[in-house]
Amino acid sequence: MRKLFALLGIVVLALAVAVGAKTLLMPSRQLAVAPATPVKVDVAAVAERLGAAVRLKTIAARDDVDANATEFTALHALLQASFPKAHAVLQREVVGQYGLVYTWPGTDPKAAAIGLMAHQDVVPVAPGTEGDWQQPPFSGAVKDGFVWGRGSWDDKGNLMSMMEAVELLAASGFKPRQTVYLIFGHDEEQGGQRGALQIAKLFKQRGIHLQFIVDEGLLITEGVLAGLSRPAALVGVAEKGYLSVNLTASATPGHSSMPPPEAGQSAIGMMSVALAKLEDQQMPLAVRGLSREMFETIAPEMNGMNRVFLSNLWLFKPVIEQQLKKGASTSAMMRTTTALTIASAGNADNVLPGRANATVNFRLAPGDSSDAIVEHVNTVVKNPAIKVEKAAGFSEASKVAATDAPGFQLISRTLRQLHPDVVVAPGLMLGATDSRHFDGIADNIYKFSPVRAKPEDLKRFHGTNERISTANYVELIQFWHQLIGNSAPAP
Repeated sequence: MRKLFALLGIVVLALAVAVGAKTLLMPSRQLAVAPATPVKVDVAAVAERLGAAVRLKTIAARDDVDANATEFTALHALLQASFPKAHAVLQREVVGQYGLVYTWPGTDPKAAAIGLMAHQDVVPVAPGTEGDWQQPPFSGAVKDGFVWGRGSWDDKGNLMSMMEAVELLAASGFKPRQTVYLIFGHDEEQGGQRGALQIAKLFKQRGIHLQFIVDEGLLITEGVLAGLSRPAALVGVAEKGYLSVNLTASATPGHSSMPPPEAGQSAIGMMSVALAKLEDQQMPLAVRGLSREMFETIAPEMNGMNRVFLSNLWLFKPVIEQQLKKGASTSAMMRTTTALTIASAGNADNVLPGRANATVNFRLAPGDSSDAIVEHVNTVVKNPAIKVEKAAGFSEASKVAATDAPGFQLISRTLRQLHPDVVVAPGLMLGATDSRHFDGIADNIYKFSPVRAKPEDLKRFHGTNERISTANYVELIQFWHQLIGNSAPAP
């Protein structure tokens, strides 16, 4: 027995030494760059211009091409009036009714072009919640150090700050070596079918290929990641796919006074069992691939036991996965999610319906295909009386952009130049963006917005009291100014 305890002690000691050594010796993956002096910005002027853009209710409609047409044309006019120097060097095209493409020709036609994306449209304000806003939702008010209103964050903040950056660069006489495209769709919140998709098709027709694209996406978070005291700039290198699966259960209709003798034989009963199984037997959660790279990038910058755990995934991965399952957001980052969203059956309380219908929404993690999800549903449901079909409008998960490629390195270098305290790491974009239409046109697509967000700010996204601080908005302008200068320097 003593020998057994001695052996166990040696094993524990060896593990402790290995864990400690791995924790201490795991190198930082943050780029070491010299700080850069950010461009000077007229805070009051840029805030007012953003406020003017927010005041335009550019809400796209899925079935009406010309919904709020006057608002979109007014935004186009505002851009032309606000940024005369930018429009003097950019070639402007209108695509798909209201989509905008700006081309800044490079001095070297052989240099690989790049694309910066944002969208003009915004989501509507939930009816009845207008009075909950501290400032009216389309006021564009500049007050208490913030620009308030729908779109100030998503996504006019990016669009206007890109144009502000180009205006400043053009005024300084800057000429990019490689061509820069500014791509502004107008129906991203409705799927981008009339805007970004049409622009992508135009690029394909013209044979335009981009080295990389930067579109809206993950943010600079503060106080969101436990164990990390510094801000974290998570750069989306992939986005989840979107798939809804329709289930139809068929049974013999009849009078409610004579229900089936056993459970699970009625249409509603069969569907209830199927949905319960799908919710219980979800796609597996695992720290692998992109999520593993994210954790291993952040680990050396963390404090306390979080650094120990994330630096030693070879040992603690099962423990970490169990913890990640407990949070909706962390779970969603590690797996294809299953969400029961629609169910319907019957139209009279004394009739057993012959049909029960349900829709289950899946957000596909990279590596999971829509066909694999349908197979998963059929395997879990395992009932020939239930028909399983893909709903229209699905999209596969995007490919994973490289973190050792020029685009990611450029974003990282730009952030580290302007904000040396920021930890830069790759991440997974949970929602869909316009840039998914450009798979195959760009070598790599990155989803990142230099917007700062604390935990309490996240609910403002598509919610009440959307706003951006004027100080952060200045940072957006400085980021795009520095990024364009870094990516396409004159010879």
